[in-house]
Amino acid sequence: MAAHRKPKQRLSTGSAARTAATLAFAGAATAAALPGSAHAAPAPTPAQVKAEVDRLYREAEVATEQYNGAKVKAKALTRSVDALRDEAARRTARLNASRDALGAYAAAQYRSGGLSPAVQLALSSDPDQYLERASYVERAGERRATRLRAVERQVTDVAQLRSEAAGRLSELASQQAALRAHKDTVRARLAEARKLLERLSPTERAAYDASEDGRGAGHADRSAPRGAAEAPNSRAAAAVAFAYTALGKPYVWGATGPSSFDCSGLTQAAWRAAGVSLPRTTYTQINAGRRVSRSELAPGDLVFFYSGVSHVGLYIGNGRMIHAPRPGAPVRIAPIDQMPFAGATRVA
Repeated sequence: MAAHRKPKQRLSTGSAARTAATLAFAGAATAAALPGSAHAAPAPTPAQVKAEVDRLYREAEVATEQYNGAKVKAKALTRSVDALRDEAARRTARLNASRDALGAYAAAQYRSGGLSPAVQLALSSDPDQYLERASYVERAGERRATRLRAVERQVTDVAQLRSEAAGRLSELASQQAALRAHKDTVRARLAEARKLLERLSPTERAAYDASEDGRGAGHADRSAPRGAAEAPNSRAAAAVAFAYTALGKPYVWGATGPSSFDCSGLTQAAWRAAGVSLPRTTYTQINAGRRVSRSELAPGDLVFFYSGVSHVGLYIGNGRMIHAPRPGAPVRIAPIDQMPFAGATRVA
């Protein structure tokens, strides 16, 4: 019997535990499809469902921040490719004009070059005028050589621009593929979470929603005194004031307002309202200011959570923040100790 118990003990910790929970959910689904099965796995408890849903939401948020980062890069690459194409078109037009000028000059030279210079001099009725023209032709030849070298440089420049644009296009295609992959991951995790929540009874679902509201202090906190903690400066105060106006607005992954937000979209919008431009993702926002310790927190600071720095909120004082938690949970006030604290940044 002991040999059969050891694998079960190993499944009780870490990622193995999550695998066991997932297998239990899959077993329950199979049992529902095959009611005659005599050995169907028991349905997961509400606590197990909640733990698995929380994990799926965290994975969706990680993918959301990766999606946001890829989207920023794709936009920048698109602008870069457009600029390179425009410059290549301008230089190509100049190159074509230079080629036309050279072609016209070459045709004129061809038409007047049938006789050798000695014969042309002998036949000239005005030798002085001929010599003057010959001197002009020599100078024109030097100019033509200069123009030819300029055309060669233009050809090289245009080819280099086109090559650079092609490279940026290839990079853009990679970023667009990453966008699609992150988007698919977000949608898959959210779909899994919805399916699990649908397995709860109405009473269990109400209890789950209440527990989430309880962790986030619910809607009661929306009327909390806004002057309870004083912001260190006018910009921080403006960012906090904006965050209060966003309370109750829905979480939508990839959104930056004004009607909906994801977590980093909310903090970016709040500080934009204060006249400060923040980068788009949690991974970049944490480096957008001066790092501060938890004991130094002041209203307006950005507070980050989880080891992968996948969630961010705006600190408002007294151990609380305003954040966009997850799909189905609107922007709300929450205690900062409800999630694993990863660090904080003071923007201004």
